[in-house]
Amino acid sequence: MYDGFYNLNKKPFQLNADTDFFFNSEVHRRALAYMHYGLKQGEGFVIVIGKPGTGKTMLVKELVKSLNDDNITIGIMVSSQVGADDLLKIISATFGLPYDGEDKSTLLTRIQRFFIQQARDGKRILMIVDEAQNLPKDSLEELRMLTNFELAGKSLFQIFLIGQPELSETLFLPEMEQLRQRIVATYQLKPLNEEETKSYILFRLEKAGWAQTPQFDGDVFTGISNYTQGIPRRINTLCDRVLLFGYLEELAVIDLSAITKVIAEIEEETSIVIDESHDVLSSSAALTIDTNGSLEQRIVALEKIVLNLQNTLNKERSLLRKAILIQLDMDAIYDEDSGQG
Repeated sequence: MYDGFYNLNKKPFQLNADTDFFFNSEVHRRALAYMHYGLKQGEGFVIVIGKPGTGKTMLVKELVKSLNDDNITIGIMVSSQVGADDLLKIISATFGLPYDGEDKSTLLTRIQRFFIQQARDGKRILMIVDEAQNLPKDSLEELRMLTNFELAGKSLFQIFLIGQPELSETLFLPEMEQLRQRIVATYQLKPLNEEETKSYILFRLEKAGWAQTPQFDGDVFTGISNYTQGIPRRINTLCDRVLLFGYLEELAVIDLSAITKVIAEIEEETSIVIDESHDVLSSSAALTIDTNGSLEQRIVALEKIVLNLQNTLNKERSLLRKAILIQLDMDAIYDEDSGQG
């Protein structure tokens, strides 16, 4: 699509965490430094907190990429609402240990033996838990207990918890005191400032083979920074749409008016989805049956509810049709672009 129009060798603002596009901002550089410091301690917990879209997953991938796999055995878990017992099964699966049908004591024994064997082989165990704000307190406590495994006075298991601000709130609960005492390093990711936002955009464009086409007016970066508040994922989403807009309008120069138009489109789309979703939910909950009424009254109420549900279904189908039509339009544009390529 626009990558061919602007002679880019790949999409510069894709949402997946590709380490080729890792932007070593001051914030992310410091976060990596804290993580490496924590690794040198070889024990306890390292905590990285950041709002959605601030680059936590990219940071994890960059860290793993930089580590020497010869002496570190790494397990990565994207957490959900996992209870303590299931957590042990997930850890077992992560490190390739059998777990199906096993009780907790068997799982713990097998995990401990695995840790010991890894240590004897000269390897360290690092468990990285992404989206750690989803872990219940009993699961966090189970992780803390696993850090008690030692061999010759050295810890066998180190844990990095990567999560959203809710994780910090959980860790500061009174019952989390023992876990807090095991934290060796913590860092909170902050958004990019305006100058970093500009550097981030240009960095990703250059990584994608940008050769000054399209050009960008200077005030464009201020507009993008203000709207996205320096959140990398928001920057990616907006810039991707801006380049698509530039392709459709055949723009060689992106100015502030283009940014404003794209932002207005995004806001309008968001407003439509919210309004129509609200209408669907409101109409579904609008009617109830009064069980104290007469049979005739209850039948009339039931008929209204059935009609209301039919209307709700029609609205949901309308939303689905809109989504399908948008996708078909995008596919047609892609096919047309591919045919020209």
